[in-house]
Amino acid sequence: MVGQFQHKLSDDMPNFRNLLVSNVAGAEKVITELKRLYRRLPAAIVFRVNNGFETGLSQWKEFFTLQPAMTAVPFFLLTDRVTDRVRSLKKEFPFVDDVITRETFNDLPGKIEFVTRFKNMQQLPPVQQEPALPVLAQKSNRWGYFLKRTFDIIASTSLLLIASPVMLLIAIAIKLESKGNVFYASPRAGKNYKIFKFYKFRTMVADADKQLAKLKHLNQYGNNDKGAVFYKVSNDPRITRLGNFLRNTSLDEIPQLFNVLKGDMSLVGNRPLPLYEAATLTTDEWAERFIAPAGITGLWQISKRGKKEMSAEERIELDINYAHRNSFAYDMWLIMNTPKALIQKDNV
Repeated sequence: MVGQFQHKLSDDMPNFRNLLVSNVAGAEKVITELKRLYRRLPAAIVFRVNNGFETGLSQWKEFFTLQPAMTAVPFFLLTDRVTDRVRSLKKEFPFVDDVITRETFNDLPGKIEFVTRFKNMQQLPPVQQEPALPVLAQKSNRWGYFLKRTFDIIASTSLLLIASPVMLLIAIAIKLESKGNVFYASPRAGKNYKIFKFYKFRTMVADADKQLAKLKHLNQYGNNDKGAVFYKVSNDPRITRLGNFLRNTSLDEIPQLFNVLKGDMSLVGNRPLPLYEAATLTTDEWAERFIAPAGITGLWQISKRGKKEMSAEERIELDINYAHRNSFAYDMWLIMNTPKALIQKDNV
């Protein structure tokens, strides 16, 4: 229940427990914790119509765009009275399932049950069609792959030519600052767990990998020995002064254009993972992230890059979200939204 509520659920609703938060940001945090701790979604979301509610609905729209799986949760508007403007919101914001008032508030359990059943019916697998349909789908997939690969080759070649003077300057600066190789290469797991050598400019001290075990207690994703494991350390002491600048400006990523040109990666996709991270994502549910190509930028980067509060489960969900929506048109949208995510908000 999101907003200013003056009453709670009736005692006639023993199967429901309500949690009240004041705004959309608070609701997003609660939903994230529900998924992280209990692997559950809320039974419904009730959003109170009051001053500034249209801004709140715009925030919900962005939330559902980034997490389309959440549209399976019934979403209700609670208002004192149903006006023409409130009715029009259902067309403007399609994720709104119904409008309720104080008088109909006690009917909420029945409405939740009805909307949930209706949405589950919509998500049933389609009836088997004529053989021509899968053939067309296969042609569409092949055409999408052709467009994606062609764009990757042209864009990576052009960007490498443009960036070559900058790459030379970065290489010289790395050599002058610290001992070690200019490039950092490590095995990563990409699409379908395919392992390849992944390139970046070196941003850490030469023996950084050997020091990883000592820094587990600083891991921003927590020290969970069970389930998914990601490692990312805020203010990592292994990062050099130049390396910190390269990371925060994403300049350390430029050598990955060679991976794109080779076909190991795409410009857009899910981040290829170090093998110790990929090894923890082998369950049927989590492995879905590996059906998408590995990429330099993607849904995770434009929505959560550099933010310390992100959980491992939230990151996996974003990757799976992209894997299911993967298309050339969606890639172009993500590329257009990448520039504003290039500058990190935290030193991680």
